[in-house]
Amino acid sequence: MTTTEARTTFSTVYDRTPAVVASAPGRVNLVGGHTDYNEGLVLPIAVDLRIAVAAAPREDGRFRLRSTDFAGEVVVDGLPDEPLHGEDRSWANYSLGVLGELDGGLARLDGGLDLLVAGDVPRGAGLSSSAALEVATAAAAYGVGGEAGNDLDSAREELPRRELAEAGWRAETGFVGLDCGIMDQYASALCRAGEALFLDCRSRETEAVPFDGESAYRVVVVDTRVEHELAESAYNDRVAECRDATERFDRLVGGVDSLRDVDRDAFVAHADDLPGTLRRRVRHVVTENERVRTSVEALRDGDFDAVGARMYESHASLRDDYEVSCRELDAVVDIARGTEGVVGARMTGGGFGGSVVALVSSHAVDDFRARVDRGYPDRVDVDAEPRTFVCTSADGVRLDRSA
Repeated sequence: MTTTEARTTFSTVYDRTPAVVASAPGRVNLVGGHTDYNEGLVLPIAVDLRIAVAAAPREDGRFRLRSTDFAGEVVVDGLPDEPLHGEDRSWANYSLGVLGELDGGLARLDGGLDLLVAGDVPRGAGLSSSAALEVATAAAAYGVGGEAGNDLDSAREELPRRELAEAGWRAETGFVGLDCGIMDQYASALCRAGEALFLDCRSRETEAVPFDGESAYRVVVVDTRVEHELAESAYNDRVAECRDATERFDRLVGGVDSLRDVDRDAFVAHADDLPGTLRRRVRHVVTENERVRTSVEALRDGDFDAVGARMYESHASLRDDYEVSCRELDAVVDIARGTEGVVGARMTGGGFGGSVVALVSSHAVDDFRARVDRGYPDRVDVDAEPRTFVCTSADGVRLDRSA
């Protein structure tokens, strides 16, 4: 649906047919919260909510960008060296940053591009709409200005997915300026339907893990539609705290380049050498990496109850040790705990708002959604009602001919 919308809207606003349409999914992270920028372990799946980018080449060096979510058009002559400012223009930075990363490498874009963005990944819900936009833009640009332009049928299956994901990550950390990990872009690029992605954020090694219980269990995302003002600053604070803890551990034991290098034994031995706040941050990262490993083993065994238990543990750790939850997220997780058939739930994304991901027995989905609709307003004082998405695992980035 999103590719059709992008294609038809492109034709309407630019009065020509796009050369390619690429789409990339949002993601939920089953376990592995805030471990990615600590070079740790994560276990995301892509979901069947996508961002699509339709593209066609130009010859005058100009880049025109439109989105169905924003009014007006963003136009730049040549790729900018600095991000654009203003709410009506800043959304385009995710695409412009990626184009700058690809130009002269995976793609030649000196002639310019027309781009049209459409999709159904909700913004601000913790499902990484930004990574989906970055990866879809990268694939579209590759399709127009790279090797894929010569053989799109082949490129559909042979996209340089890792390179596209890396370009998206460099754009977000460099051009956009968010000090994030690699998980979101890798999930959007590499995931496959029926699989979770076990990702080592240090080595970039990946393993496809069967997620084949979707006839018995569904992934339900509850968007609280709340995003507190402190979210971005608190995220940056956590990154800084982890760097501080890394430096302290390196001085204590040596050979510590990130919190990934701290195991349980080292943490227990030196926990009292850390200030209380840093002790809690490190404990979360150490135990969360362990939860990812045990969840991978559980998925291999088809033990969804064990995965769900790790999800509840992960949320408690994110709430108490990492302190990135909020009462709205906690309320949804509490409702999940009290609903028969919900085997696990946790916040997903950066925190302080956004969404909860729940693993729900198929027969309990309707009951869980009804309980959220009834119980959530009684627990929190918010005007917006939560949105619920029943998701299916999905393939990563795709590239198709327009015709």
